[in-house]
Amino acid sequence: MAAPKKGRSASAQSRPGRSLALILIAIAALTGGMFASGHTTPRLGIDLAGGTSITLAAKSGQESAINKTNMDTAVDIMNRRVNGLGVSEAEVQTQGDRNIIVNIPRGTNSKQARDQVGTTAKLYFRPVLATEVSGAAASPGAMPSASGSPSASGSKATSSGSPTPSGSATPSATATSQGRPVTDALKATSSPTPSGSAPASSSAPSASPSPSGGSDATAALQAQYAALNCADPAVRAKAGVGAKPTEPTVACGQNSQKQWQKYVLGPAEVAGTDVKKAQAVYDTQGAGGWKVTMDFTSAGAKKFASITGKLAQNQSPQNQFAIVLDGEVVSDPYVQQALTGGNAEITGSFDQTEAKDLANVLSYGALPLSFEEQSVTTVTAALGGEQLHAGLIAGAIGLALVVIYLVVYYRGLSMIAIASLLVSAVLTYVIMSLLGPTIGFALNLPAVCGAIVAIGITADSFIVFFERIRDEIREGRSLRPAVERAWPRARRTILVSDFVSFLAAAVLFIVTVGKVQGFAFTLGLTTVLDVVVVFLFTKPLMTILARRKFFASGHTWSGLDPKRLGAKPPLRRTRRPSAPVDPKEA
Repeated sequence: MAAPKKGRSASAQSRPGRSLALILIAIAALTGGMFASGHTTPRLGIDLAGGTSITLAAKSGQESAINKTNMDTAVDIMNRRVNGLGVSEAEVQTQGDRNIIVNIPRGTNSKQARDQVGTTAKLYFRPVLATEVSGAAASPGAMPSASGSPSASGSKATSSGSPTPSGSATPSATATSQGRPVTDALKATSSPTPSGSAPASSSAPSASPSPSGGSDATAALQAQYAALNCADPAVRAKAGVGAKPTEPTVACGQNSQKQWQKYVLGPAEVAGTDVKKAQAVYDTQGAGGWKVTMDFTSAGAKKFASITGKLAQNQSPQNQFAIVLDGEVVSDPYVQQALTGGNAEITGSFDQTEAKDLANVLSYGALPLSFEEQSVTTVTAALGGEQLHAGLIAGAIGLALVVIYLVVYYRGLSMIAIASLLVSAVLTYVIMSLLGPTIGFALNLPAVCGAIVAIGITADSFIVFFERIRDEIREGRSLRPAVERAWPRARRTILVSDFVSFLAAAVLFIVTVGKVQGFAFTLGLTTVLDVVVVFLFTKPLMTILARRKFFASGHTWSGLDPKRLGAKPPLRRTRRPSAPVDPKEA
């Protein structure tokens, strides 16, 4: 009888317990990590757990700017804006020529994400000309100014407010009237600084009245400010709408006492595109607390240095600049000296979430187009639960059919296949549960489909191995050498098959968007796990069971009965007959 080859094959055959111990230890460690993290179930996507779908449409009047490049840029910024809030499996993609679809899963702060995604106008830094608490209209000739604001020092732009409910920094505290007319404030923006420096931004023309009608525009702005009641949501929504970056405007914002303030703002001096990076950091050197740091582009640094130098020479509130997003003031830091280093800090009564939200606005606030919310659709948890239930039933049916086939065709060998499928299922479940909090993976319906398809891929690997063993038995070999001789051939086939499946999953993941990526990711993950399970569990378990009499003797129900397989007579080693002896020589 042919003996198995010595060397690596013999070594692997004699130590299958090590491989089984290794994979069982890995399962125990991953399971322990899952329970320790507190995430014992996979995170579900919108179609399974419910969520919100928002449709945004590009506003009319900007047809010349609506093109694929600008739409793709808007999608990228919105996607980063939502992901910056920690919203996992949020989908942002275009639909048609001018629509963008944003899907936000249930279980996250969807209102916060919706507020930030819906804030689609451009971001500007504008000097503050006047501000007061809104609610009662001011007299047409009076321009209140902020009082009680803390001073700024060093290279900081300090915000005196606390964050709004949506997380962005709020304007400064309550203002009091000093009786300066708005006209004077507007003239102050165009008059030369004491040092005779030029205006902060060459792209922002002066707001001073012109003989051809500028005084009328100033009077109109003064009237808007006097009549503006930011406490009224309907009025607040229209404040500053349609204002050009190069012109003064009015705006609303909320202060630390949750009161609405109204503003007169000068022309935009710095745009959101001039901010290269903004992030929330904890101040360990100063008084503690969270702050927002900003880094500007080279062009933005020059603009920011110019405007802060100009503002630092004014009195409150005209030493402040407002960060304006979608016509609303989200923060109004003030400065005491020119900030020329290309960076700045915004400090205030931030907590971590509020600081991150403001940094998010600064980093991703500037969109190439303006959008309006066209529709909002919510998928209820009940509907998602029904789809999850249907997916689980489909998976159970597919698994049951595979098990029935294995039991009928492979009999005793089916125990090895079923055990391997269970190990693969446990690994898949535990890893998916851990990937939720780790990388934000969310299980959606296409991902469930990928897991169902993976059942067939995994079962196919077992079938390849079993059929190679049966081929060796048909050649007349006993079970133990048949297992070791069949493994190298089956291993090559399994690796090639799984490589093709993984390559297809990788390509599908790269070239597709949205939920299809869930299918590709799950398919790729289960393909990798198939290789791990076959190498570290299925083959070692087969080696151990080949030593048991039930399988080694070829029992009828073992699935390896030589008679049922049509095996040849056992291979035997025969000695070469010696040469005949000549009788004469004898």
